[in-house]
Amino acid sequence: MIIANESVVTINYTLKNDTGEILDTSEGREPLVYLHGVNALIPGLENELAGKTTGTELKVVITPENAYGTRRDELVRVVAKEGFQGEEELEVGMRVQLDTEHGPAIALVTKVEEEVTLDLNHPLADMTLHFDVEITEVRAATKEEIEHGHVHGEGGHQH
Repeated sequence: MIIANESVVTINYTLKNDTGEILDTSEGREPLVYLHGVNALIPGLENELAGKTTGTELKVVITPENAYGTRRDELVRVVAKEGFQGEEELEVGMRVQLDTEHGPAIALVTKVEEEVTLDLNHPLADMTLHFDVEITEVRAATKEEIEHGHVHGEGGHQH
């Protein structure tokens, strides 16, 4: 079966940056299972997988524009330190969850003084991504998976 919209795809992958550092991998874990065509993957990777079949192995380079985008200065915010609750001391490098007008978001603490500087850019923004991918299974999605917009069963969502 060829990967197309409404296909359930199972892949093994390794993600590296430009210097070859491994950023993420399915090695030693369960493979990634996703519903193709519902923006479950970054656009560049999903586009590269379209039309491929089980058993295909490929190396893919994805530019920031087709991955997590470019870094945006407007996503760096300075907020009052008093707005943080909890007993944990704020430290540079820690990630905090914020409630925004668009729902929850994760931010990186980049500076802690009288005010706190937060970076809401995705950690992989501005990065060219290098994927090694092996497609291990492709099947048609069930009607329920299509209606729900995600995979059910092994490797997918459990209701």
